[in-house]
Amino acid sequence: MAEETPLAGKVALVTGGSRGIGRGVALALARRGADVAVGYRGNAAAAREVVEAITEMGRRALAFGADVSVEAQVGRLVAAVREGLGPVDILVANAGVASPRSIADVTGEDFAAALSVNLCSAFYCAQAVLPDMRRRGFGRLVFISSVAAQRGGIVGPHYAASKAGLHGLAHFYAAHLAKEGITANVVAPALISTDMVSDNPVAKPDFLPVGRFGTVEETAAMVVALAENAFVTGQTVSVNGGWYMT
Repeated sequence: MAEETPLAGKVALVTGGSRGIGRGVALALARRGADVAVGYRGNAAAAREVVEAITEMGRRALAFGADVSVEAQVGRLVAAVREGLGPVDILVANAGVASPRSIADVTGEDFAAALSVNLCSAFYCAQAVLPDMRRRGFGRLVFISSVAAQRGGIVGPHYAASKAGLHGLAHFYAAHLAKEGITANVVAPALISTDMVSDNPVAKPDFLPVGRFGTVEETAAMVVALAENAFVTGQTVSVNGGWYMT
């Protein structure tokens, strides 16, 4: 049976694509036919490994280093992707940080840093790719949030607030761009088996009704589904093992 490639000819930009959920999303999109720009901030070697895995599938892929919390760097990143692979059709805004803090210990600096990396970066990336999407009449914006936006979570108020902002961002884009062939959605994972979870001693699988951590592949599958669907927009897909139910 021939491999299904519904995303053939599409260019995806995955920020934070060198490891964890971002890596899984980059590989999953490539399996469905997309060419992938792997965004990373510091680990160039890991990003190159993802690129090599994608090129072995017969897709095009390039790694791009940038701090997406800096608007000027995002502009250069998107321009480089356009030159190297083509205009971005699918943006997966996955870059983020989680710095656990108690209510007593969290500072204004922590709050500002979380907003900058987790929320402002998604806005900068969306604004940078949208002109090409609107000219072409096609686009997919997928923001990687967290159950913390829905339940408060275990990292801290700074993290919860930064992730909650992604939902408002997606709602606005979805409401205003739907007639232009552009969708905007959120994927909100909880306790996915990545370094971010393993580095947090408070995270326990028994928080979840399913009794285990989720997998990167389970999360990536939801991102791919949204990238392939033209009718679903303005929605939050929860990948959380039943921790938050709607």
